[in-house]
Amino acid sequence: MGSKDKGMGKAYQIAQELMKDRLKSVNPEAYEELKDVSAADVLVVPGQYDHIEDVLRLAGTRFTLVAPGQFDRITLRPDQILFINCPGNLTTVGLRKLESFVSTGGFLFTTDWALKHVLEPAFPGYLRYNQRATADEVVRVEVMNTEDPFLKSLLGPDDDPQWWLESSSYPIQIADGKKVDVLVSSKEIATKYGEAPVFVTFEYGEGKVYHMISHFYLQRSETRTGRQKASAANYLAEKEISVELRAKYEKMGIDQASLGEVESAFTSAAIMNKIIFDKKARMKNTTQGKTTDGPKKA
Repeated sequence: MGSKDKGMGKAYQIAQELMKDRLKSVNPEAYEELKDVSAADVLVVPGQYDHIEDVLRLAGTRFTLVAPGQFDRITLRPDQILFINCPGNLTTVGLRKLESFVSTGGFLFTTDWALKHVLEPAFPGYLRYNQRATADEVVRVEVMNTEDPFLKSLLGPDDDPQWWLESSSYPIQIADGKKVDVLVSSKEIATKYGEAPVFVTFEYGEGKVYHMISHFYLQRSETRTGRQKASAANYLAEKEISVELRAKYEKMGIDQASLGEVESAFTSAAIMNKIIFDKKARMKNTTQGKTTDGPKKA
């Protein structure tokens, strides 16, 4: 397992600020929704190998850390989002609590080895590990749901994101294609390891589960093309960021980062914020439904 790369830390800082400026310009409603997130809304279970909490900190998103040993004793609410870092070692009691949390409306996000340790035992019949661990490498990925209103606000036709696979990452095999949606895939992973999915989701009861191969905090990226090797300042133009904001990004060190690094971090940030936005939107719709039509049937 690798150590975190300082260059990607800078890339995440730039990407998070860029995402906010982009949303403020083209999707102000989403921007306002994401500002209204409390620490009680987002829970994170730390892991040995992934560090979702670092991405949230860089984004300025408030959250509450829950140690794995405390998980069995905490009370979960269906309006919360729970991020579980790889490897996702929970007790049998914790797995039952997790299943109940999602079935009653909670959103769950897991990474890499949690596929085997969390999702297979707690939500059988949706996803499974194909028993072909990956090497440590970077692959090109394709965003499948380009018409999603939130992602469409952020990702454009020029985006060509790369995704880092940690050594021994678990390829995602879909057990039920009718119930699982693939949001991001990779032809390279399919060719090398037999499965294309990178980021998937499925509905479960009143809630939703998201899972991603490898780690949410991308520890490194690769620059394969001339465009990706260029200064990340070029990415500002692609995202139609005003010239007036250039000085802010210069202070953040954008000229020392590559476009490829910031692009990969930006894609990661877009995915994280899509999950939070989707949860906020669902809770708003649920509240409005109860107000106007009475309680919704399960």
